[in-house]
Amino acid sequence: MLQLQGTWLSHLKSECDKPYFKALSTFVQSEYSEQSCYPPIDQLFNAFSCCSFEAVRVVIIGQDPYHSEGQANGLCFSVNEGMGHPPSLRNIFKELEVDMKLSYPKSGDLTEWAHQGVFLLNATLSVRSKEAGSHQNQGWEDFTDSVIKILSEQKTDLIFLLWGSFAKNKKRLMDTFKHFVLESGHPSPMSANRGYWFGNKHFSKTNALLSIKGKSEIKWGSF
Repeated sequence: MLQLQGTWLSHLKSECDKPYFKALSTFVQSEYSEQSCYPPIDQLFNAFSCCSFEAVRVVIIGQDPYHSEGQANGLCFSVNEGMGHPPSLRNIFKELEVDMKLSYPKSGDLTEWAHQGVFLLNATLSVRSKEAGSHQNQGWEDFTDSVIKILSEQKTDLIFLLWGSFAKNKKRLMDTFKHFVLESGHPSPMSANRGYWFGNKHFSKTNALLSIKGKSEIKWGSF
């Protein structure tokens, strides 16, 4: 049985007790025992373990994990230390460079963002090796939609960063009267090269909103 740990469990226990989640657990455990899957099973809930429920201030929504060996670490858009930067992550860092006047990061591991309250949530938390989307429609989306709803209901003044149409479709789960929502095209080359990503200034805008609410800014360049 897949098991959340820490402060998230008290907020999501009823969700984890539902039949669909038990079926999802069986599916995931079977896949990991019979196939090569990512991220490593002990990092499935890394987004949660690196950023407690109480600490969440910013939410970034991805789709599913990287499906090549050694990349995925349970945080959306993030890769393990020492791995090359996938195209979308490169464009995220290019925007960060210009927006925040920071040097291009050497590491693609976004764990330090998570430690500062940036919740890096993929809609699907696992994937089979070299088969993008292979664990979609097995229950992960039901679970992560519930996570977004619970965050929206139980917290205030969150900043949701919605990059691309997939993430924008999650806006229906958010109370836009009590939270901030910043929208942009996806950082993938196909979107970015058409002018839908660069110049969105989401990093500086996020910090400005945090400052207005009397909260500490995210140190986006801390790696």
